[in-house]
Amino acid sequence: MDSALPAAGFLYWVGAGTVAYLALRISYCLFTALRVWGVGNEAGVGPALGEWAVVTGSTDGIGKGYAEELARRGMKIVLISRSQDRLNQVSSEINEKFKVETRTIAVDFASEDIYDKIKTRLAGLEIGVLVNNVGMSYEYPEYFLDLPDLDNTIKKLINVNVLSVCKMTQLVLPNMVERSKGVILNISSASGMYAVPLLTIYSATKAFVDFFSRCLHEEYRSKGIFVQSVLPYYVATKLAKIRKPTLDKPSAETFVKSAIKTVGLQSQTNGYPIHSLMALVISLVPSGINLKLIMDFNKSVRARYLKKFKKN
Repeated sequence: MDSALPAAGFLYWVGAGTVAYLALRISYCLFTALRVWGVGNEAGVGPALGEWAVVTGSTDGIGKGYAEELARRGMKIVLISRSQDRLNQVSSEINEKFKVETRTIAVDFASEDIYDKIKTRLAGLEIGVLVNNVGMSYEYPEYFLDLPDLDNTIKKLINVNVLSVCKMTQLVLPNMVERSKGVILNISSASGMYAVPLLTIYSATKAFVDFFSRCLHEEYRSKGIFVQSVLPYYVATKLAKIRKPTLDKPSAETFVKSAIKTVGLQSQTNGYPIHSLMALVISLVPSGINLKLIMDFNKSVRARYLKKFKKN
């Protein structure tokens, strides 16, 4: 009986310590959530960083959302995308709505020989913000070897999702370092947070964007540069093939207004409170179970797509 008392005391303190630890963790999480999503950093991004913001993939979705939000904050905007007609349209909309200067550069990021042109057009501009948003995904979930035009698909996905981020950063970062200030926002995806079978190349390229951003932030934050990896879940855009926004699938405008307030507070963010909560819940699911759930979901999406378009 006497020997049981020390053991009971030990277990009591282990339990008390565990409860205290959990209470501290929960308190810290609530404080962080309040700081990021409640207060935010509204003044973190603006002309004080530099006159110009450069946004790739800027004629639709999240890219257009960032271009408009940065223009609303008084920054001049360089819009870079593939279609000159769409660039002209978005440029006119921003000029009319926000009364800021815009420039356009029409290039196809699937190509590799575009960066000399971009460099020439950006020469002499004081660039305070770079948004590496341009991205490309699959038409539908598919097994790696069964992807249509596999060789070309591999090249395009790597050029658009990976090479563009590296090369645009290479062009813009030196002047930011020289001035000891600047923000680089790299739009990754929640698909880069864990393996997504049947979207294998897309998932892998977005994981690259996340790791690249986190490494770059550590390398250059002491030089006054803030690099952020943005990992959204579904946003109502053409890329996601979602037309109607919902609570968990916000419009690009709603997402960007939320995400931009995290700049300076989080170098890695899901950008939107509901998406952050989703990431937290999914992180509690064992990786093997999560992988199987994603695989089963994408298999069902693939089956529906192939049935709709009568493919074998």
